Amino acid sequence: MNPDDPLLQILACPLDKGPLHLVPPDEALYNPRLRRRYPIVDGIPQLLPASGEQVTDDEHEDLLKRMTP
Repeated sequence: MNPDDPLLQILACPLDKGPLHLVPPDEALYNPRLRRRYPIVDGIPQLLPASGEQVTDDEHEDLLKRMTP
């Protein structure tokens, strides 16, 4: 998935329904409001609530620096 992908405009967090941000290079979608990261496997976002993982404070700061708006 690349930052110009139109799919990024319509994808939403399954928990709060807000926008997600692409985080390169590990190919993940991130919700900074809930501090949850969702993986992208073989180009397919895994957006089930159980697929997301909570991140630590340090990981959150790192992800904020790498986010693609």
